[in-house]
Amino acid sequence: MWSLQLRMWLLLTILFGFIYALVVVVGKTFLHVGDFSFYLIISLVLMFIQYMIGPKIVEWTMHVKYIKKSDNPRLFQMVESLAMQANIPVPKIGIAQIDIPNAFAFGRSIGDGRVCVTQGILNLLSDDELRAVLGHELSHLRNRDVLTITLLSVIPMIMYRIAWQFLFYGRRRDERGGNTILIGLAAFIFYFITNLLVLYASRIREYFADKGSVALGNKPSALASSLYKLVYGSARMSPESLKQTEGLKAFFVNDPSQAKKEICDLAQLDLDKSGTIDPSELELLRNKSVHLGLGDKLMELLSTHPNMLKRIKRLSEYKI
Repeated sequence: MWSLQLRMWLLLTILFGFIYALVVVVGKTFLHVGDFSFYLIISLVLMFIQYMIGPKIVEWTMHVKYIKKSDNPRLFQMVESLAMQANIPVPKIGIAQIDIPNAFAFGRSIGDGRVCVTQGILNLLSDDELRAVLGHELSHLRNRDVLTITLLSVIPMIMYRIAWQFLFYGRRRDERGGNTILIGLAAFIFYFITNLLVLYASRIREYFADKGSVALGNKPSALASSLYKLVYGSARMSPESLKQTEGLKAFFVNDPSQAKKEICDLAQLDLDKSGTIDPSELELLRNKSVHLGLGDKLMELLSTHPNMLKRIKRLSEYKI
């Protein structure tokens, strides 16, 4: 667990360095301020703004509606029980008004945690499968990586906006067109690099959250089966529905945009064609090797989530 935290904070430090460097370049070019402490303060202010507004951005984008216990006693009982086992405060519970079946957690801290399910997941999973997914999400809160990923996810967005602004609009408004284009190019390069780092951080946290769900008493087969069903459910969604969550898919249990390919890979695990992955099917995977081709490796590099076969293979190695 300490390895996860170390990697996350290292990534946060690197990404802060990118923001600081870009603020220095922009400030020295247009404001002619030579005091580097000024740029440090500006950079910290930007990070603080991200910290404050990050949860609101998620709530607005995902159409989250927080509920009371009487609204969904089944969901509340699961979350409360898991929170007690994880020894963390019971998070706020919400339902996202979107059809894509999934769940996600976010917030500024453990005390400010929020766990949400989408409307599409509630009738898709069995109780054991839903509990395993919720255990995955509460593990994100317990691991204290929700705040980090909230901050990290906003940084590439800022870089992209800066790049767009300077590359396409800066030259028109500033006689030093060459400088604005260079800044725009630098911001675009930073966007690409920071996005890769955010993707890497996201993949790390998914493995640890899976393990955390099992540690909370959920069967590996229940989580594997829920992942299979979520992939299948996402594969049935229209491209327009998937675009709704493109910017925030790092928060999800699985990557909906990869579902059509993943459903082909995972179908080979469901030997009895029951639509689930039972313990015996997971045990068979445990004794097999999973090898990825170059295309799959590149796709994973550019994804918010680990390759699903690799991920379920790792689940097969866990014991309660």
